[in-house]
Amino acid sequence: MPRENDSELFISEYTSEFVDRWDELIDWDRRRQAEGGFFENILSAGHAKTVLDIACGTGYHTVSLGLSGFDVTGSDGSANMVEKAKENAKQSGLENTRLLVANWTSLTSSFPDEKFDAIVCLGNAFTHLFNDEERLKALAEIYGLLNDDGTAVIDHRNYDTMLDKGFTSKHLYYYLGETVDARPETVTEETVRLQYSYSDGSVHHLTVCPVRQDHLTFLLRETGFQTVERYGDFQSDYDFYDP
Repeated sequence: MPRENDSELFISEYTSEFVDRWDELIDWDRRRQAEGGFFENILSAGHAKTVLDIACGTGYHTVSLGLSGFDVTGSDGSANMVEKAKENAKQSGLENTRLLVANWTSLTSSFPDEKFDAIVCLGNAFTHLFNDEERLKALAEIYGLLNDDGTAVIDHRNYDTMLDKGFTSKHLYYYLGETVDARPETVTEETVRLQYSYSDGSVHHLTVCPVRQDHLTFLLRETGFQTVERYGDFQSDYDFYDP
């Protein structure tokens, strides 16, 4: 039986020590080059001006979108991540960016009387939800905060590949830091435990629940999203099993 979302586990894994080193894993400059403005282009095509980043992490996409001219608000379930995002926003000249702790299943209470043109949930974050009840609740909250014809963007690893064909170490677009090795320690239909090993010997873990592409599409349609587009490595024409 699938486990329930464990907020205490989520919070405990994003320790201050891990969060302080998270950007070593991402490498902002190389990540920005690899993405090539993909998310900015998607949002611009939908005529978005106001954007809510509900998995802001250390602030990479919140800052990137802000520097591109979007009116961005960032939130995250981890207080440690939000504090780091505030530091990064300030260093990037965006110290007035609104950043706060917010739970996906109660977003509308965190943003009362607000609507956004677009909501993004990036960086494999949606897989922190461990059952469909939680996923549908979160998607309903996202849907309820969008303006008419608004855009939601969710991205994560290709778990169809990981579950059916095994893990690949291909990190062309996401984990671009050179001082850390990221790979799954355990892979099942219910749980993927990711291990992050740094060059100085420190090790951290994250526990997520894999979501297959077709199932996420189903959940989005169940929520009410009328048009669902899928991309692999930022391309609309992609191999279903391309990692």
